[in-house]
Amino acid sequence: MAKDLLLEIGLEEMPAHVVWPSIKQLEERISKFLAENSLTFESIENFSTPRRLAIRVTNIPDRQEDVQEEVKGPAKKIALDAEGNWSKAAEGFVRGQGLTTDAITFRELNGVEYVYVTKYIHGKESKEVLTGLLDVVKSMTFPTMMHWGDTMFEYIRPIHWIIALLDDEVIPFELLDVQTGRTTEGHRFLGNQIELANPSDYEDKLAEQFVIADAYKRQQMIVEQIEAIAEKNNWVIDLDAELLEEVTNLVEYPTAFVGDFEERFLSIPEEVLVTSMKEHQRYFEVRNQAGMLLPHFISVRNGNSVKLDNVAKGNQKVLAARLEDGEFFFEEDKKLSIEDCVEKLKNVTFHEKIGSMYEKMQRVGLISQVIGQRVGLSEEDLTTLKRASEIYKFDLVTNMIGEFPELQGIMGEKYALLKGETPAVATAIREHYLPTSSDGELPKTAIGAVLAIADKLDSVLGFFAAGMIPSGSNDPYALRRQTYGIIRIVEAQGWTFPFTDMQGAIVDAINDDVLDYGIQFNRDQKEFIEFFKGRIRQRLQIYNVRHDIIDAVVDSRQDDLVQIFKTAQIFDQHLSDEHFKETMEALTRVINLTKKMEPSAIDFKVDPQLFENDSEKELYAAVKEAEDEFANQSMAENYQTLTNLRPVIERYFNDTMIMVEDEKIRDNRLNQLAIITRMANALASIDKIITK
Repeated sequence: MAKDLLLEIGLEEMPAHVVWPSIKQLEERISKFLAENSLTFESIENFSTPRRLAIRVTNIPDRQEDVQEEVKGPAKKIALDAEGNWSKAAEGFVRGQGLTTDAITFRELNGVEYVYVTKYIHGKESKEVLTGLLDVVKSMTFPTMMHWGDTMFEYIRPIHWIIALLDDEVIPFELLDVQTGRTTEGHRFLGNQIELANPSDYEDKLAEQFVIADAYKRQQMIVEQIEAIAEKNNWVIDLDAELLEEVTNLVEYPTAFVGDFEERFLSIPEEVLVTSMKEHQRYFEVRNQAGMLLPHFISVRNGNSVKLDNVAKGNQKVLAARLEDGEFFFEEDKKLSIEDCVEKLKNVTFHEKIGSMYEKMQRVGLISQVIGQRVGLSEEDLTTLKRASEIYKFDLVTNMIGEFPELQGIMGEKYALLKGETPAVATAIREHYLPTSSDGELPKTAIGAVLAIADKLDSVLGFFAAGMIPSGSNDPYALRRQTYGIIRIVEAQGWTFPFTDMQGAIVDAINDDVLDYGIQFNRDQKEFIEFFKGRIRQRLQIYNVRHDIIDAVVDSRQDDLVQIFKTAQIFDQHLSDEHFKETMEALTRVINLTKKMEPSAIDFKVDPQLFENDSEKELYAAVKEAEDEFANQSMAENYQTLTNLRPVIERYFNDTMIMVEDEKIRDNRLNQLAIITRMANALASIDKIITK
């Protein structure tokens, strides 16, 4: 008879951002546990609130199925001694299987006879097997852990109760001093304890005690309540997905309500108002049909509608105090000059091993000019870029950023416009922080894009110079994210950006004046280039490019970012071509033969007078024509040019022995192949492409 399982872990309130990842982890671990223990099931459901993680599994069998297993032992010649008696090896083998030598049979495998026994394993009762859920609970991992009492056991929060039911039976196990049972807790303020008769009662019994255990039902309640409020008032509410998820995981029984604030606060920049509501108070902002912010907010209470007016008033007071701070800071900041703020940055440390924020700005000013000139910005844009780089961090010392650090750059743009800076300069100040996450928004202006690249590149080069290079998962200064951001920006802009050459030019420019710039960058490029290539690989993986093609394009002589991406796309598109395999094999053979040549002997000069057959002449003519065109063609055209050489290369190898004794002829032929290798390597390290 099939039975249902319920496991619930009752905890102190967890941080909202931990709830959904944790319940998904618990579901995966229980699914794996059941599979490993040969317990089938029909369905698995998860439930979660700030105070509980629960899994319900339906139709688990009464017991594991009996298993018949054939076990192979030692070879027959080892199992029997000279007199034909069982050896100690045979006796030890069957004893280890819980059997006797009477169970032994012989079976031939690859021409050798071996001992075999048939082992019958009787399935255990499911209730006994499921006591192993203790290990599942203990194995959970979380971003932050804590221990309580005098134990060393760590968990996301202290555990207060555990329910483990198989139909109407408690599965007995104990974690610290918490024993499994059938009692759960209702809402902390509105509910009571509940005795569960069986797993099927779980949702309904909790709902009676003001707990909506299904997170998606709880979220839908919030959405419907907010939409009803919006429809009633003709408002527009942005149901921000991240905020909605967070609010869902802050409450067990949601009730949405409206709060208000004074209209005078609408004179504060909108970003300050929205940040105060969304980031600090977890409120949804309210707009009219034209998209203008209104002096209202929507919040969600963890409880019912009793005395909801008092709750709204309390939230209004909290928000009013924060908005008054914002209003005061805004008025005070308007009295500051940009020049005074920049001067204060001399006393703001970027990092103790790298220097001040002012020195960073000086370096970024130079780096941005190097990059701007190389990517083709106009003189007017370079002048705008220069001004932006001189002031782009000034808002860090304003009162507003001291209170709302999330608004770095955003307030810089606002204040820059108030102080008479051009819109292009102001926009660049905001955009230099972008992207703020691996898949975040990118700068839209070319000036903002260059400033963003320069700022991130300075950080990466600075920390590398200070010996603080990310290793393993350790990356406290987010250098991987910043480098990935550089790559995404360049890719989006479509700029020519040879990163090795660009890095060398920047290092030389900074190191020419170490005194002013506060640091000396590393001239050795190896570690930085490998780090940079690692992020290129990461980007290409997003596009599901095959790993060997990624290796081929990243490890080629080509180091222009955009060309690397184009080349990867070209190879990916041609994988199914009729002669792709033969082309790659022919070029790989050329490359491998070239490797046998002493580097000093490679001069890329071919003497036609040393040719001994027509295939050499044909290849020479074809390669010369290809080489003449190669530098002026696109990557796609160069790929096709190399592909067109395949039949000529194949005939050449059929008719020509490369490694002959005559040194002049051998080197002449290898130099011919070296020219092909040079062209191929400009495209990709083709010998890394797997063709089997």
